[in-house]
Amino acid sequence: MPATTPSLGDILRADAEDFADAFGVEDPATEDNVAEEEAPKGFCVECKDQQAQAFCEQCQEDFCDVCGSMIHRTGRRRQHVLTKLDVAAPIEADDSAPAAASDSEDTEKEGDVLEGAMAVTFSADSGRAETGSGSFGAWITERAKYIPLRLTLKERKYLRLLEAALNVSEYTDKVDILMYGNKTKRMVGQIRELCAILSGLVLASDYKAGQTLFEDRQFEDNEEFFQKIFEIGRRHKIMNPDKMRNEYGKLMYLLQDSQQRDVCDLLGFSTLKPIKTVHAVLESLNVAYILEDEMVAVATKEIVAAGKSRAQVQLEIKQKERALEYLCKAYATRECPADVIRQCLYSIGDNHAFLRFNRDPCDRMLAYLKANFNPLKADSNSLSLAILSGRDGARLSHSHSNQFHYVQQTLALWRELLHDMFMLWHSADTDLLAARHAYRLTDTGQGLHRVQPCPRISAAAHAILHRTQKAVGRWVGSAMIHLGDRNVPNALMFIDKYNQVSSILNPVVRVLEFLDSHAACPEPTDVSRFVDAAHGSIDNAKKLILADFFRSAFDGSGADNFFDAGSCIDGRLTSAWNWCSAIEKKPFFNIFLLAGFVGFNGGPEGFN
Repeated sequence: MPATTPSLGDILRADAEDFADAFGVEDPATEDNVAEEEAPKGFCVECKDQQAQAFCEQCQEDFCDVCGSMIHRTGRRRQHVLTKLDVAAPIEADDSAPAAASDSEDTEKEGDVLEGAMAVTFSADSGRAETGSGSFGAWITERAKYIPLRLTLKERKYLRLLEAALNVSEYTDKVDILMYGNKTKRMVGQIRELCAILSGLVLASDYKAGQTLFEDRQFEDNEEFFQKIFEIGRRHKIMNPDKMRNEYGKLMYLLQDSQQRDVCDLLGFSTLKPIKTVHAVLESLNVAYILEDEMVAVATKEIVAAGKSRAQVQLEIKQKERALEYLCKAYATRECPADVIRQCLYSIGDNHAFLRFNRDPCDRMLAYLKANFNPLKADSNSLSLAILSGRDGARLSHSHSNQFHYVQQTLALWRELLHDMFMLWHSADTDLLAARHAYRLTDTGQGLHRVQPCPRISAAAHAILHRTQKAVGRWVGSAMIHLGDRNVPNALMFIDKYNQVSSILNPVVRVLEFLDSHAACPEPTDVSRFVDAAHGSIDNAKKLILADFFRSAFDGSGADNFFDAGSCIDGRLTSAWNWCSAIEKKPFFNIFLLAGFVGFNGGPEGFN
């Protein structure tokens, strides 16, 4: 560890030059960052060194004559109105201007923002760096054991080759069929065919590298190369669940078969290696203690602009860059260069982005549930959450109070599962690829599937369920988790089911935020007038959407028996998908279309 470690306050308070002098780090506030600094009071916001001579009514910013005319010369900005400013008392554009500006009220406010940002700590419940108290180091050290390492540029090239090879492979079509013959030889033949395709693609993309790898060599001689390229695919999928939707299943089933003893003997080499994680990489280089540094929370914090001023966002960006550069400089060794540390910190940042997109919609829906519905009784018949078996497709009968708690506990459970998704994914990877857990090809009613025991992910899922039950206090419905049966045949299917939660909730949250944005407008918009005419008010429309979702998406529907749907843990997700399939029949579907909705699997978050 470094001899003298500066405190978090030193890093955040330090000016760029002080930071460079004190810690030997190059000034991060160069070029792009300098361009984003706040202009001194009375100066042009664009060039920052000329006295402001015009004010744009639409941009709400001051410009000098040159910058104002240049920026407003084309497009819609030509229609902006520029008002001349009174410049009777010129301001000297010298080094004293920024100094004078630092004494202004605006800079005092920025100083307040800085003081607030210095209180960055961590909440283990939310998984976010925030103000308060908590131990980020202990949490991230444990979580880093499951956070996949971000791919390098070279690894991304190999990933594209793997995706191309899997795209043309017919592995599952030729292996997962009921027919007589030697299945082991079919497996080996298909695995060798995929390896041959990969070899050809590598040779075609880089002749010298391909020649070095494959000239006068057999597949078993390149065991390390194939292990590496297969590991890249598995690692990429964990961090990007929406990618490789067709290819990933082929890859995992191929690797699953390659672990059978007779297949491995005929193949002549192993296809598996452990997935690279942040903690494993840092530990192998003897710098895992970097995760205990309090500045890791700042260097990996996700910066969300919503509700913040431009000055505050720019301040957080600079704090993050300074902390990142300090960590890379302070902990770099001969064995662990700064680039590796930077890659690990970026990977932790990717973890925070994953949680925001996949887990946070559950928090938002829980907040909407508590804010708009009384847990004891309904405010009106239209806003009642009560459901009755046989009515409107429901397979459960709940009073308003029971349904409120049923929805609340389900969303809480989904949140916890997604919060620990990386850990669950590693457990699923272990279960799927364990040679001692043989699978059987079975017709589950939805085609042939590989039914396999899942002891590790079952134990992890039940631990999360128990934690959720303890937190919510009251449990409504069944607590059965299907794993290794005809409903959820194997660990891959379990992971795939719960990776769809964000695809269901994100579009609903986006529509509700769309309505909130129009409700906040000072003047009525065309959308707000339409909603008022159709549903009475924007608030009524929001409650209509929420009430229908909380009733129909949690009513046990989606199958013809209670074993496949109902109130079991997996049946709750089945009901939600059933609601999604009928969205176009809902009376509020036109609001979804106005918000840009195209489908629960279309575009980013289902929107154009």
